[in-house]
Amino acid sequence: MTDEVPRRAAHDRAAHDRAAREEVARAVREHAGRLAASLVSLLGDFSAAEDLVQDAVETALVRWPVDGVPERPEAWLYTVARRRGLDLLRRESNYRDKLALLRQPEPGEPDDRLRLVFTCCHPALTRQAQVALTLRVVCGLTTAQIAAAFLTQESTVAQRITRAKKKIASAGIPYRVPSGEEMSGRLREVLTVIYLLFNEGYLSSTLDRAQARDLVDDAEWLASLLTGLMPDEPEAAGLLALIRLHRARGAARFGPDGRLVLLADQDRSLWDRAAIDQAIQLLTRTARRHRSPGPYQLQAAIAACHAEAQRWEDTDWPQIAVLYDMLLHLAPSPVARLNRAIAVRYVDGAEAALAALKDLGDTLDHYPLYHATRAELLRDLGRRQEARESDERALALTANPAQQALLEERISWA
Repeated sequence: MTDEVPRRAAHDRAAHDRAAREEVARAVREHAGRLAASLVSLLGDFSAAEDLVQDAVETALVRWPVDGVPERPEAWLYTVARRRGLDLLRRESNYRDKLALLRQPEPGEPDDRLRLVFTCCHPALTRQAQVALTLRVVCGLTTAQIAAAFLTQESTVAQRITRAKKKIASAGIPYRVPSGEEMSGRLREVLTVIYLLFNEGYLSSTLDRAQARDLVDDAEWLASLLTGLMPDEPEAAGLLALIRLHRARGAARFGPDGRLVLLADQDRSLWDRAAIDQAIQLLTRTARRHRSPGPYQLQAAIAACHAEAQRWEDTDWPQIAVLYDMLLHLAPSPVARLNRAIAVRYVDGAEAALAALKDLGDTLDHYPLYHATRAELLRDLGRRQEARESDERALALTANPAQQALLEERISWA
């Protein structure tokens, strides 16, 4: 009994520390992007802002297990980062002007993030660097998550981000939302950032969560704000409609056990029909004003085809295949070709769909959905051992817990 009490106390302390670390991780996921945007707006220095955020996180990891998790974690992090910022500004010549700004008690307005997005998407940077830097600094994604989005190596992403920060500092790129033609010139990259942010939130690439609603919220908010800034830009509206159509299915995407529920198996009575109708109205209004749809409008139109079907059997697969053909004409990509193959499965059969995937193996070999799709087609054709091997390959590649559970279940059936 004499040893039992210390062991129990040690166990309780470990559980307490673990809970505090989890709360730090949650606060970072939800607030790091906003915090970085606020600090960049005050300091005008990307690296300094990131360092301040990191310092605040490290301080939280030390203090929260001792003092307890604060009632408002984001305000606590901002206060710590702000105090460190004061130390930096005391060493700068413009200390007095910026000091007054740092005395504000709360982070800056949400539009700080949109200004930061446009700053990161300056044409002085390469396109890949623009997107990677924005996802890292504004949205708080890790280099691993960004690498997964780009289907590339973490080291490559890290190098792009480092070079981009140096370029912004050396070129004196201003921190602001541009106007007129300058804004239009950066639109493509801004839309890409919002789209990738939504994708990461909708189906997370990390081990600890199946989805990240905070990232989805941020993506919809940024798309909505961008649509307000550029009401005549059809692709901004198309992206907003796309996000809202996918969000409308949110209640049916995961089962009670946390497993991913595929579109064919979802309870469509749980879909938000009002949100679907509003998104389709937005898409329709945009299409009436602009006769030549862009890639995001086409993706939204594909999502609308799925959303309008009352049953899986009612899905208009021929129309979806045509829309994918249009999308591939405008914006060819391996992932779009993969998605088109899924439509081909329901139009021309599994054999034709598998043939459509034939030359994508090298490009998408590290993309789990490629192997999961291939497994489905092989199962349709009765090639069960090959299907199992493809599912096992997909399982080895994914870190998403909901995808892992679904793939493990499939493998157990084989």
